[in-house]
Amino acid sequence: ADKKTLAALSAEMKDLAGRAKTKKLAPHEYQGGSFAISNLGMMGIDNFDAVINPPHGSILAVGAGVKKPVVMADGTIGVANVMSMTLSVDHRVIDGALAAAFLKVVVESLENPIAMLA
Repeated sequence: ADKKTLAALSAEMKDLAGRAKTKKLAPHEYQGGSFAISNLGMMGIDNFDAVINPPHGSILAVGAGVKKPVVMADGTIGVANVMSMTLSVDHRVIDGALAAAFLKVVVESLENPIAMLA
């Protein structure tokens, strides 16, 4: 994934999702992964913990964006959309510090999405 453009990843994911819905994926296209993402946010779930399914070493749980009061950069109180993400890792495979560094990059990318196009 790190070698592909965002547009290429998007097109590939749409293709895979479409073929998954029609049960036309070959086993080699959905087996043997190392990382998973579980998105229940699209179903209105704010926050949840996802369970790692072997052989995966990690799973990212993504919740819904909800409006919450936040302290703005200038110190005032404002309203912003806040999304919850929880990363579960198998510590036999992934060190906690590495997992934290990964989450930091995910947050930075989501907060500055134009950087993902570079």
